[in-house]
Amino acid sequence: MSIIDFRRRRSAAPTFVVVDRLHGRRAEEVPGEQIAATVSSWLAELGVDTPLIDALESAAQSQDWPTVYALGDRLSVDVMVA
Repeated sequence: MSIIDFRRRRSAAPTFVVVDRLHGRRAEEVPGEQIAATVSSWLAELGVDTPLIDALESAAQSQDWPTVYALGDRLSVDVMVA
């Protein structure tokens, strides 16, 4: 890999692995703007809707990991950079 390829790869928006702790630890790899939709669909199966999902997506995209971990605990999901 050349230095140009490395820079190009690093400048791309990160993707995230989102893990559902309530349903057998199923996981999805998604771009940052799809975190809320993914978590929403999982929680909808349980009849749950919460604005914390949007806050989780925002925190992940800005790499505010303490907030991601705190919100993830409340929502029973794990989020990490892929």
